[in-house]
Amino acid sequence: MTTDANPSRRHVLAAGAAGTAAALGAVGASPQPARAADLPLLGTYDVVVVGSGAAGMTAALTAAKQGLTCVVLEKAATFGGSTARSGAGIWIPNNSVILAAGVPDTPAKAAAYLAAVVGADVPVERQRAFLDNGPAMLSFVMANSPLRFRWMEGYSDYYPELPGGLAGGRSVEPAQLDGHILGAELARLNPPYMPVPAGMVVFSADYKWLALAAVNAKGAAVAAECLARGTAAALRGEKPLTMGQSLAAGLRAGLRSAGVPVWLGTPLTDLYVESGAVAGAVVTRDGGPALVRARRGVIVGSGGFEHNAAMREHYQRAPIGTDWTVGAKENTGDGIRAGHRLGAALGLMDDAWWGPAIPLPGQPYFCLAERTLPGGLLVNAAGARFVNEAAPYSDVVHTMYDVHDTSPAIPSWLIVDQNYRNRYLFKDVLPALPLPAGWYDSGAAHRAWTLDALARSIGVPAAALRTTVDRFNAQARHGRDPDFHRGDSAYDHYYTDPAVRPNSCLAPLWLPPFHAFRIVPGDLGTKGGLQTDARARVLREDGSVIRGLYAAGNASAAVMGHSYAGAGSTIGPAMTFGYIAARDIAGAPQD
Repeated sequence: MTTDANPSRRHVLAAGAAGTAAALGAVGASPQPARAADLPLLGTYDVVVVGSGAAGMTAALTAAKQGLTCVVLEKAATFGGSTARSGAGIWIPNNSVILAAGVPDTPAKAAAYLAAVVGADVPVERQRAFLDNGPAMLSFVMANSPLRFRWMEGYSDYYPELPGGLAGGRSVEPAQLDGHILGAELARLNPPYMPVPAGMVVFSADYKWLALAAVNAKGAAVAAECLARGTAAALRGEKPLTMGQSLAAGLRAGLRSAGVPVWLGTPLTDLYVESGAVAGAVVTRDGGPALVRARRGVIVGSGGFEHNAAMREHYQRAPIGTDWTVGAKENTGDGIRAGHRLGAALGLMDDAWWGPAIPLPGQPYFCLAERTLPGGLLVNAAGARFVNEAAPYSDVVHTMYDVHDTSPAIPSWLIVDQNYRNRYLFKDVLPALPLPAGWYDSGAAHRAWTLDALARSIGVPAAALRTTVDRFNAQARHGRDPDFHRGDSAYDHYYTDPAVRPNSCLAPLWLPPFHAFRIVPGDLGTKGGLQTDARARVLREDGSVIRGLYAAGNASAAVMGHSYAGAGSTIGPAMTFGYIAARDIAGAPQD
């Protein structure tokens, strides 16, 4: 697990959180109207939920099923937020789906593993709340929506060698859902980050095999199965949804059945306080300010601040910006800033759900399999390797930042050969087919017939690149990486080629032309926000509770701390703490 090589900066940010109100004002905070109570009243509900991602919709569904009236306020013209754009992996230990599949999980294993991953960054009480309530949350969602879930078999925990880690994985993802259950509302579902190929039904767990379809019998079989699913759905007249599209649509369908309205195009501008407690939300609706009152509480699930350039520059390490994230464009930290104006403490603001990304024209591409498949390596500006390319994606970016000041690694370069390109899918480009011209025109991709020429094209020392590739090739032939231990962890082998021996992670680069892809610190969203307790209540710097205010998802400081336990460590806790918040408001006993 990557450790923080720059603790002083994190400690300074944490220590200075109480003094950042002025800084937050400078990055786009909206002052509360002097007489918010005099604004037009749009309605009064027991619970007001801000945000229609997985955290917000799970919270609203839970509140409704506890007998509370509820409304969901959504800034965008669509619902689903970053959840709808995602692969929708959900990391929930000991849930009924994985236990029914025979996964050998236990509460003791899960607690030991999460503690080892998170360390001292997150109080034990919050870790326990997540582990204790996660399985009940998933069962609740299945009982109160059309959603069903599948085990992502073989998708290892990210640190399976730690105590309690499972090489077979604990992650689940949504089963296929017919979008027609939403009727006309389906048109308002936020589109996916990367569309599924036409005519196919693809699950997140399929992608590792689709990348190998040209060279692996199981990969070819999975591709055929994806096409068969798509054909069957078409014959049934369905609109098949998987991954984030399925999760967001299924939660929205649950809200419709429960009678919970979702108001689109209704951004939060501030929180309304009455008698010392948060009692509603000030919003913009139909072009003007208005008030939505909350009798029992407000749950902020409005996402992170990945698209707020000023906040990123203030809190995070340089170089940083908004061009490398794949989070929903509406995520500009509105809920975080509103809570902070009330005195809420902030945490983990320097961190994000990082991953190496290629800054392609139009939008960045978040690399998963591409940097792990055998026949590729990452180099820095000096033409040298600096990281295990197959490590968890968040760790790779942490390392990019940690080494950047002394050995520039932003951007880095993914170097592959034509043998690699002939064998594996790259993004959505089939093996051996040419890459789009726009990739080269933008500088995201380079190609040359020799390593020296490639080095000149990307601006790294040619002799250093040749030396790096020669050393890597020698190690790959022996199947060992003593420099960075690629292949030592079971996780390293998830996105690899089982036909490559003796180490499925490692193959030499030998066949020209050679290719280089620009790698920058991408992210799925930021992971810092309002500090909360085990009941999802928002806390002040002194640890006291801001009455009536709750937070979940990327608007809150993540229960994963600076790490990432497994696929779905964003959405699993987001849904769980949304569930916890609503039950706390309702006065239900916590599990």
